[in-house]
Amino acid sequence: MILDTLATLSAAEQFFETLGVHFEQSVLNVSRLHILKRFREVLRSTNIEGLAEYEVEAVCRAALIEAYEDFAEGRGTKTFKVFKDAHPGFVGLSEIRPMAAR
Repeated sequence: MILDTLATLSAAEQFFETLGVHFEQSVLNVSRLHILKRFREVLRSTNIEGLAEYEVEAVCRAALIEAYEDFAEGRGTKTFKVFKDAHPGFVGLSEIRPMAAR
């Protein structure tokens, strides 16, 4: 079964290769964990009970495409709690300027 196969995979590239989904390595290099987490969320929200194996595989492929395209096109939001809970007053290092000499 495709779900059993997917459960044994560890690298994002393996998911794309197994499901036959084209990807750009540069997108995976930046967002691989977010894509895979979004993929899991999409799958969990889809009822696959009673589907034939080829239909389950098609659902998995569509979920991976959806998750990937969200991040490839810049629509994806960071999926991990640390990003969701980021303090709104946070100042990034790039925004800090050295103090003037006294």
